Amino acid sequence: MQQNIIRIEATPIFMSGNAEIGGVPVSGKLSGMIVEIETAAGITGHGFTAITDEEVTAAVIKTVVAPNLIGMDAIQREAIIERLYWLLTPRGQTGYASHAISAIDIALWDIAGKATGLPVWKLLGGAREEVMHYTTFGFPSLDDEQLAHAARTLVKQGHKRIKMLVGFHAMARRDQGRSLDSVIRQDARRVRAVREAVGDEAEIYIDANCGLDHYHALRLAQWLKECDIAFFEEPIVDNDPHKLADLRRQIAVPVAAGQSEGQLFRFRDMLMNNAVDVLQPNVCVCGGFSAGLRVASLARAFGVPIDNGGTFPYQNMHLHAGVANGGMVEFHVAVTDICHQLFIGLPEHSGESVIMSSKAGLGFELNKDALQEFARGPFSQGHGKA
Repeated sequence: MQQNIIRIEATPIFMSGNAEIGGVPVSGKLSGMIVEIETAAGITGHGFTAITDEEVTAAVIKTVVAPNLIGMDAIQREAIIERLYWLLTPRGQTGYASHAISAIDIALWDIAGKATGLPVWKLLGGAREEVMHYTTFGFPSLDDEQLAHAARTLVKQGHKRIKMLVGFHAMARRDQGRSLDSVIRQDARRVRAVREAVGDEAEIYIDANCGLDHYHALRLAQWLKECDIAFFEEPIVDNDPHKLADLRRQIAVPVAAGQSEGQLFRFRDMLMNNAVDVLQPNVCVCGGFSAGLRVASLARAFGVPIDNGGTFPYQNMHLHAGVANGGMVEFHVAVTDICHQLFIGLPEHSGESVIMSSKAGLGFELNKDALQEFARGPFSQGHGKA
């Protein structure tokens, strides 16, 4: 049965999340965008994107995407994604376009799953029913004592893979008088405090969110050599593949990157330059599941493992359960709370893994009340809401 698209709605949202780890409060904020696509057969799929300007991306959906997709068959995902490529990124641009495409593509796969009665992870290949994960907790708002206590608590709860933020917008905030040297010295002290707290009971990952230059990322990695860091995520501004490759040659810590990339050639360049030990496509950013499949195939050809970086595990777990070379997904403690507010029917996860749902499509639905509460103003096109 055809699933002709009759309505596309994009809702920019802004939410906050709160969690507690052994009495230590952790909070965070998130801007993102929800896309809903309705078909003439009565099926509605939803998609999500974030780490972007949510209002700009919603406007892209309203003014460019929706008018060009109304009437198309939602099952013909390849035709739709090809049309969106030439509409939004005809000269290989990255940025807002890839976020818009990601949300659309995820919604299309949700529709395909609901139309066939299969979960997305099975449509993507069905490689495994259980996906491993790591837990992001080490935020700048926590002092050394809180970090150590929270880390010990997580390990006791079964979380054997934990991640900390470092660099924290160091490059972007140089105008505030923050010395990069002082930032990485503080980072080194904080990471050492966590390693001392958990001993060898847990893997520790660190993430600079592209917040350091090559020199300071190199120094930080060298200072943390004895901490046995499992990977250093997005250590360098712009994810420059040549500088990443040079850093990787000089340090003992494995390098991971890719969560913010939105074009296939960017992943290719990382692999061709031997820039990463772990590639990190995020389906909410890179172009959805369709792009995620391509990146996973590229990584497999180069013998490089993939993990989810940039959180949003409930969408990304479908890719990592679907493909044979799937890896870990990221559970960010504050964003996980946000997801539980925004979605209904999310799968439960233990300290180390999550069991995939057998429900059709993504396996969870939007909480309409929460969506309305946190909306910054919906944009829609087609039949139904204006």
